[in-house]
This record gives sequence, C-alpha cells and structure tokens, in this order.
Amino acid sequence: MKTRAAVLYTMDHAPPYNASAPLVVEDLELDGPGAGEVLVELVGAGLCHSDLSVINGSRPRVMPMVMGHEASGVVREVGPNVYDLVEGDHVVFSFVPNCGHCVPCASGRAALCENGAEANTAGTLLSGAKRFKTADGEPLNHHLGVSAFSQLTVAAQESLVKIDKDVPLEKAALFGCGVMTGVGAVVNTAQVQAGYSVAVFGMGGVGLSAVMGARAVGAYPIIAVDLKDDKLQLAREVGATHTVNAAHNDSVEVIREITNGGAFYTFESVGNARVLVQAYQATGRGGTTISIGLPHPSKMFEIPAVSLVGEERTVKGSYMGSSVPRRDIPRYIAMYKAGILPVDKLHTHTLSLDEINTGFDRLATADAVRQVIAFR
Repeated sequence: MKTRAAVLYTMDHAPPYNASAPLVVEDLELDGPGAGEVLVELVGAGLCHSDLSVINGSRPRVMPMVMGHEASGVVREVGPNVYDLVEGDHVVFSFVPNCGHCVPCASGRAALCENGAEANTAGTLLSGAKRFKTADGEPLNHHLGVSAFSQLTVAAQESLVKIDKDVPLEKAALFGCGVMTGVGAVVNTAQVQAGYSVAVFGMGGVGLSAVMGARAVGAYPIIAVDLKDDKLQLAREVGATHTVNAAHNDSVEVIREITNGGAFYTFESVGNARVLVQAYQATGRGGTTISIGLPHPSKMFEIPAVSLVGEERTVKGSYMGSSVPRRDIPRYIAMYKAGILPVDKLHTHTLSLDEINTGFDRLATADAVRQVIAFR
C-alpha cells in the first residue's frame, strides 16, 4: 500500500532545518502487517527532542529511517495472532515494545525490555521485520518500532496501548512519550511522596510533565528551572510553586535557599551533562537526583564521590519514566480526564507533515513545547 512519510536519510544536518531539509517527505510503499502486527492510521504525532537528537547526530540510529515515536492513531488492520486489538480501536504507541518474557519485562521493568531495545537499535519491528520501502523498493528502518511521521505505519502489537475513544487523539499522542516519561519519572522512578521538595531542570514537554506529576502526588515546593520566562510561566500554570530563570540566577543557590539546603528530589530533563551536575548540586542530603534527558554519549557526569556516602545520596536514571505502558498510559489518561494532569497546555503548535522541518527549527530554538502533526 502507499503512504506519505518523512524519511531521514543521513544525520548531522545543520540548522536551520527549513533550509537543510533533513527530513524528506515522500511517497513510500508499506507492506501489510505480519503475524502479531497491526496497521495503524496515524492521527497525531508529536515532535520530541529524542527525534531531534537523531537528526543532529547526538543519538545515532541506523539510516535511512522513517522518523517519529510519539503518536496515536486508529487500527485499520490486524495480522494473524493479534489477540487484543481489532479494527477501529484507538491506540497510543509505546516507543519500547514490551516482549513480556525477558528478565526486565518479567520483573515489571518494561521500559528496559531487552528484545525491544535490540529491535529499536536494529531499526526493525519486534519480529525483526521492516515494512517500509522507498518507491524504488529499498528497505527503510523503523524509528523505535513506531515511525510516527507517516500517514500509515505497521507496528508490533507490543508497541500499542488501547485507549478509550472519548480521548481526542491529537492530545492522546503526547502520552506516548512526553507525559509517560515525565510523570513516570516522578511516580515510578523516584516515587515522590506528598510534602517532599522537588526541583525540575528544563521545561520542555518532559520537564513540564514532571512538574505535573509532582503536583499530582502533592510535592512541595515544586521548583521549575529554565532559561525562558514563557516556559517558566507555563510551569506555574501546570503546577510549579516556584520558578528560577537560570539565565539570570544561580539556580543551585536559589534552590538550596528555597529548600533550606537542597531539594529532596531533583530531575534533569534537558539532556545536558552540565545541567545534570547542577541538579546534583541542588539535591539535599539524603536526596535523589533523577536523570531523564539523554546527553550526548561522549559526555561524562562527574561528582564528588565522597558525597554519595557522606550524604547518602542517590543518582538514578529514568528511561521512559520507568513505565509499564499498558498500565501507565491508561491511568495517566484517566488523570488527564479528571483534570489532574493539564496535558492540553503542552500542545503549543499544530502543523502538517510538510511543515516538519520548520517544526524542528522551532524545537531546536526552544520556541515550542509540544508540536503535533495532525494527519486529519
């Protein structure tokens, strides 16, 4: 069948992307779903820094690749051995397919699925298959088992979470990465309890979701750190009690003053090793520093080793919010419907597939939170 999609043929493109055009929008061939696979018509797809990290080369992937990993859509066809999805179901994608039987999956740590990680690294579906081809018949790689920047895609059933049909699909897309990652880091990774202090560095979609999660569990104070006043204003709207503009203030000093020595939980969502050090410095005695962002693989994280013992500190990584997607996405959507998670405020721009390179310019300059490609 035919589909129109955005393909990344090479990495390391220089901005502005509207001029260098790293993503090529073109007509492709898409094979139908195989065993355990599902054909999905995309409705909404978010632009995320994890996509940008592939485009600029800081998160290398196999090329060429049909990009995109945060999305929602409608099931249009199911292959053999699909057991819980039918045509017409509304779904949100998980960017780590969960095989269900490796050691991490069996231990309740689906975000670390070994078989899902292997398939994602290889640019295939969970089965090892590739379903996209160029018009000339050359195979294309899948991005994280999703390839959301396409009118149609094929995914493993393990990459899909069924949701209620009363949720607007353009909004639902945001739960597949930004919300699941940010809220999950608070709820699952850190397990923040009511009344404990929280500081979040970086007010992109993930950082703002972490602020929402902190408010939802009753943390106080909730301190948001960013370089832009408009992002800090948005942070207050979604739950921050204090804000710090790091362009004009020493964020570590301000956080330590507000919390009388350092926040009990700090979260770094920028993907910058230097900011991660600042988050660690802003963490109080006995506290926990959570790394959510993905720094460049060459960057190192250096801290005073003695502080880990002398102050009983904890440093933790949080991938995909330590989430179990089929458990967490429905409950976060329920919280959204109840007014607990104001996810609508993350959606700052709607664009067409043909505007995708301009959208990544906006993301690279931090002039957007979550932009959603609307396929309808």
